[in-house]
Amino acid sequence: MSSKDKKDVDDVTGIDTTGHSWDGIKELNNPLPRWWLWTFYLTIIWGIGYTIAFPAWPLISSATSGVLGYSTRGEVAQEIARFQEANADIMAELAVADLETLDQNPELMRFATSAGGAVFRNNCSQCHGSGAAGAVGYPNLLDDDWLWGGDFENIAYTVRHGIRNEEDWDARYSQMTAFDDILSNDEIDAVVNHVLAISGQGHDATLAAAGSELFLDNCAACHGDAGTGNRDLGAPNLTNNIWLYGGDPATLEQTIRYARFGVMPPWGTRLTEAEIRAVTAYVHQLGGGE
Repeated sequence: MSSKDKKDVDDVTGIDTTGHSWDGIKELNNPLPRWWLWTFYLTIIWGIGYTIAFPAWPLISSATSGVLGYSTRGEVAQEIARFQEANADIMAELAVADLETLDQNPELMRFATSAGGAVFRNNCSQCHGSGAAGAVGYPNLLDDDWLWGGDFENIAYTVRHGIRNEEDWDARYSQMTAFDDILSNDEIDAVVNHVLAISGQGHDATLAAAGSELFLDNCAACHGDAGTGNRDLGAPNLTNNIWLYGGDPATLEQTIRYARFGVMPPWGTRLTEAEIRAVTAYVHQLGGGE
């Protein structure tokens, strides 16, 4: 018997089959079209050439660079350099501009807020949110409640030096005492009710009265006798309904018992003077600037 006789030939088409069958339907062993095969071979050749010419094969700590030396990072760096060169004059003007009178120069003001928005989204939005509305532990920059002041000078200082960090000796610094080992549980509960009372929330009047004396003895040095805060010390106003960590009884108890210690990095070494002024102008015009 010849090899041809051994093939499973389809009776209708006369073409041998692959031997596969589904519900009695056999798969014909038709050869692939020549054009398709040549296209396939060409893509293989092109792929090999591409991996030689361009970065492709991953190594332990990098990748093959390719004989053409192309780099997407390099391309982006060139684009950044091109825009920096194009904006060099106006950035230099912004670096020495008086922010208080910036609105008198509409073109520079538009550039500052636009550039500041880009700086904010790249460096600040991770904590303060893309819309600057903040989150628990991260201040809302849209309202007019500022721990250290919301005018141009104070915003720029905060951006430049940060808060409670160990990198900049000029960082804003305030330290709340943790009262867990100073006040008893009942005394902490009384202070919580006093803070609830002065902030206009539901409270136990008897406990709040007792907490008033404790507040004067332990908290008023920073927050003031009336609890309205002190910007020189970064002590928040406790009489409004704006809370960095929350103003409910459980959160207030945790704050009094264990204190808070948020940290903001200094941007003076990361941003140029023009970028600091730009992001200051951007934050100031969001709605909460003073």
